[in-house]
Amino acid sequence: MAPNEELKDGEQKETKTEDAAKESSKESEEVKDTEELDLAKERDRLKFHYRGHTLDELKRMNMDAFIQLLPARARRSLKRGLPPRQKKLLERLRRAYRAKKRGKDLLTRTHVRDMLIFPEMVGLKIGVYNGKQYEVVDVKPEMIGHYLGEFSLTRRRVQHGSPGIGATRSSKYVPLK
Repeated sequence: MAPNEELKDGEQKETKTEDAAKESSKESEEVKDTEELDLAKERDRLKFHYRGHTLDELKRMNMDAFIQLLPARARRSLKRGLPPRQKKLLERLRRAYRAKKRGKDLLTRTHVRDMLIFPEMVGLKIGVYNGKQYEVVDVKPEMIGHYLGEFSLTRRRVQHGSPGIGATRSSKYVPLK
């Protein structure tokens, strides 16, 4: 009987080690699952979001739902409707978007600086007039809800040179640093 009892104890020991191995594998699977969930959450966090919505969700939204996400000034102007010049620009941008899908990269030039940037404009190139020339604005997701004119500055920083001929004596003085 003693050998049988030893076998039973050995069997029990083997089953205990097998159970422990199964539990540790379950724990490692749970750890892997939680790590994958953490990675997925981190990737989602790094994606672009506008007021809790991803870019794809914004593109699928109808205009009324999107307007509700905008700040008050933009929401008020859009509730009043788009002026004809903004409607015309929006149609031209939609044509440029369709051309981009076919492989052509068109530049749409405009003077309409007060046009809001919509999700459907993301990825397009727009030449915005700044009073002297057209500055190319590459529309990125972070620009949604802003105006086109914000990305085409109308004034440049002044960089004065040295005093020229006919300058007074006092204006020729340059202090040494």
